[in-house]
Amino acid sequence: MEEDQTGVELQTRVHSQDQDKEVSSTNRPRSSRFKHYKWWIRVISYIVFLIAGQSAATLLGRLYYDKGGNSKWMATFVQSAGFPILLPLLFYFSSPFTKSSHVGVSSVARQPTIPTLVLLYFGFGLLLTGDNMMYSYGLLYVPVSTYSLLCATQLAFNSVFSFFLNSQKFTPFILNSVILLTISAALLAVNSDSENASTVSKGKYVIGFLCTIGASAAYSLYLSLLQLSFEKVIKRETFSAVLDMQIYPSFVATCGCVVGLFASGEWRTLSKEMEGYEEGKTSYLMTLIFTAVTWQISSIGLLGLVFEVSSLFSNVISTLSLPVIPILAVIFFHDKMDGVKGMAMVLAIWGFISYIYQHYLDDSKSKKANPNEVSLGHANQV
Repeated sequence: MEEDQTGVELQTRVHSQDQDKEVSSTNRPRSSRFKHYKWWIRVISYIVFLIAGQSAATLLGRLYYDKGGNSKWMATFVQSAGFPILLPLLFYFSSPFTKSSHVGVSSVARQPTIPTLVLLYFGFGLLLTGDNMMYSYGLLYVPVSTYSLLCATQLAFNSVFSFFLNSQKFTPFILNSVILLTISAALLAVNSDSENASTVSKGKYVIGFLCTIGASAAYSLYLSLLQLSFEKVIKRETFSAVLDMQIYPSFVATCGCVVGLFASGEWRTLSKEMEGYEEGKTSYLMTLIFTAVTWQISSIGLLGLVFEVSSLFSNVISTLSLPVIPILAVIFFHDKMDGVKGMAMVLAIWGFISYIYQHYLDDSKSKKANPNEVSLGHANQV
């Protein structure tokens, strides 16, 4: 009797263990799929932030100049001065309760020292200040069409930097996407209003040309260094890490703009500029405020895509917004929409679909190779 009872207990234990294994094996793919869907939701949200924020900020910047604004340092200042609106989010995502809810491999990784972070944020802040000012000088001395065409070269620069710094692999679909988006931006540049009433000397034109090329290269280097910093230095897969990388360098860049504003003497003309603004003082202030806010929204989307995917992908999405801006300009500024702009829009969408399709292929291969795992985070082959 005792032997029979013991045998029954052993069979019961074995059966219960088999059931536990079946339950765990069925729950594991579900949790992996859930993480996968959350990753796509985050990526789509960052894409919306980047395209909407960059488009709105560009239109507001155009409104600022069209209605009487002419301060280069003020236009540079608003690109980084809106970071205080992100402080509540930083406090929330940095709270102990929020940190305890995040579980990941990177959460137990060794965190960088404070001097390392200070040096990192300070360097990125100075890079942002110089990059924004070079763009300002380029737009001042170079015709609009040439300026836009040169800005499109940042995608090519980013491809090179990503290859050397981020071990970025290229596939036919990625190259197709880069080529199509570059052609799209070039079409818009050729089609834009290139007539400049003001005459500039040959020396100033060369300065503007070199500054625009340098700014495009610096911006691409900034994105690649961001991705490298997330992978090698920050080592935290949290939204607070993205906020840190946006807020602290923006603070440094804002301080640099304030110094430049006073050193150049442009601060003396701001009151006169406000008085002469066509839409009035209130509209002048609201234009600057909303420009600062939309630039921060765009930056969060940019950094989020660098963090979740890669610097090249974030630059592709940033280039995709170039054809979106003319569409919005037709709606809000009543610009004309011709066949060239429509063709540029089609090419941009084609390039974007090509890039997304490559992500789909990589994701399918990852699922076949590891059916119980989901490839999240920084993708070297995108």
